Amino acid sequence: MQFELTDSRRLTGANLYWEYPSAIIDVSIKCAPEEIIAAWEKAAREWLDPVGYAEQKTCYRVYDGGASLLVSAPIDVLYSMCELNETAWASAVASVTGGTGPDPGEETPRLVRLFDEERNPDLLALQEAARKHGVPFLWDDDEVSLGYGASTLVWAPDALPSPSEIDWPALGSIPVAMVTGTNGKSTTVRMTAAIMKAAGYRAGLTSTDFIRVGDRVIDSGDYSGTGGARMLMRQGDVEMAVLEVARGGLLRRGLGIERADVAAITNVAADHLGEYGINSVRELIPAKFIVSKALIGNAPLVLNADDEGMVHYASTLDQPIMWFSLDPDNPLLAESTACGGTVCYLENDWIVVAQGSRVQKAVQAKEIPAAKGGIVRYNISNAMAATCIAVALDIPVDAIRKGLAKFRGDEHDNPGRGNWFEHEVDGGTIRILVDFAHNEHGMKALADAIRQVPAERVILLMGQAGDRLDEDIADLVRAACSVWPARLLVAELPGYERGREPNEVPQLIRREAIRYGIPEDAIELFPGPGQATAEALIRARPGDLLVLLALTQRAEALALVHEYLENTPGNHG
Repeated sequence: MQFELTDSRRLTGANLYWEYPSAIIDVSIKCAPEEIIAAWEKAAREWLDPVGYAEQKTCYRVYDGGASLLVSAPIDVLYSMCELNETAWASAVASVTGGTGPDPGEETPRLVRLFDEERNPDLLALQEAARKHGVPFLWDDDEVSLGYGASTLVWAPDALPSPSEIDWPALGSIPVAMVTGTNGKSTTVRMTAAIMKAAGYRAGLTSTDFIRVGDRVIDSGDYSGTGGARMLMRQGDVEMAVLEVARGGLLRRGLGIERADVAAITNVAADHLGEYGINSVRELIPAKFIVSKALIGNAPLVLNADDEGMVHYASTLDQPIMWFSLDPDNPLLAESTACGGTVCYLENDWIVVAQGSRVQKAVQAKEIPAAKGGIVRYNISNAMAATCIAVALDIPVDAIRKGLAKFRGDEHDNPGRGNWFEHEVDGGTIRILVDFAHNEHGMKALADAIRQVPAERVILLMGQAGDRLDEDIADLVRAACSVWPARLLVAELPGYERGREPNEVPQLIRREAIRYGIPEDAIELFPGPGQATAEALIRARPGDLLVLLALTQRAEALALVHEYLENTPGNHG
């Protein structure tokens, strides 16, 4: 089949393609795309006119193997516009292939009816009034709200007030930060929340594990998308917020909120390639930079000056940038401060903030528990990103120091990410690391830390979900095997095969490990992470470092570790 529609969805906010809410379809095209895309654009224009939306715009993005095709829409008719977009695609395919397309006599009345039923002029009136008054506006299928935090007002979409009934001066905003990136975003979000708390604010955060205000966990689960952002901003007790913004949510729905006071990108590396038409790191970088579209005026974008791809892309932007770097001699730092900019860097174990000619020592790396005495350099980098966010929000350096020092980075502050355990037994120390490293970039950073930890043997447990490309899994395996594990325990991830055959991914990991140089008899396969974790703990002996890459079932892995520590004679910390 030359042409196939593979996905149809709404983009509810600013997105990779433009600023407009849109109906988008992803299509597979197994030939030159020009003719079918031209036919789709023509068909879209023809269908837009009879439903009363001739002024809406179209755009597209071509990628290897297909294209994304968009039609803009007011927020009250996005579902109907998805129907129209699919109809336009069917019409285009018919015109190119000589097949039978949608019958205008039947399809036009159907589309007109859908648009008429979905229209909500009260919603659009409230949206426009909020824009004029500079008040935050959020909407979804279940709720519409104005304001953030304590000033928030919420209504059902079918029970909206007239703009004239709103006390607009009573509605306000709160400081908001966004964090995205391939690795480190969850940790950076949680470090930032710890700093906000140290500054005296009731901090709210969204993440891939939970949504929380202060010490109150609102719900557990992946809340790194648009729904989590809206839920948090509607909480009456949140005073300052930091949102984890994942690639999937950005590509699936666009931005969850319209404006932020600062946004940070920790890094961009290969992960989840092949989804939503993003097939390379070069294509992934603009997707991460979607967060910059929430920044208005002088609101800064915090970027990693050690990431070459980000540095190159940033040169195309007209946006205030706050750079951070592990290298105090990175030339971008001097260039920025010479122009009065703000930067953050590591120098002589100190995280330093330079604002133009003013230089302040914020915190020593050895004072940050998550940096484990300075050997976990990726967490120093995350701490610098959090420091930049805090500076952008006018949080004083004393609160930054206090917040980072109190962020332990353990399973309570940062579950499954850099959680270290030590157990003293007769004959030496058994060290255990539970971590979430799941791509080459993250694994290389973790391997650098592992090599600095004294160990007679490394026992490594790993697995991977099936929705990664073979080459990406191979890159992960090579990075993991660079620590030369004495035993490699490979676990299937039940429920995460993502279209692959059972045990296909573990066999791929095994083959790549052998190719790298790990002996065949040092590799074992397990049906799940729980069994592999239990076996690793049984095998542990003094001098070992157990590295448990808990991509799924992290709570179970941590519970097994605690059970082992409690039932094995010795002292643990």
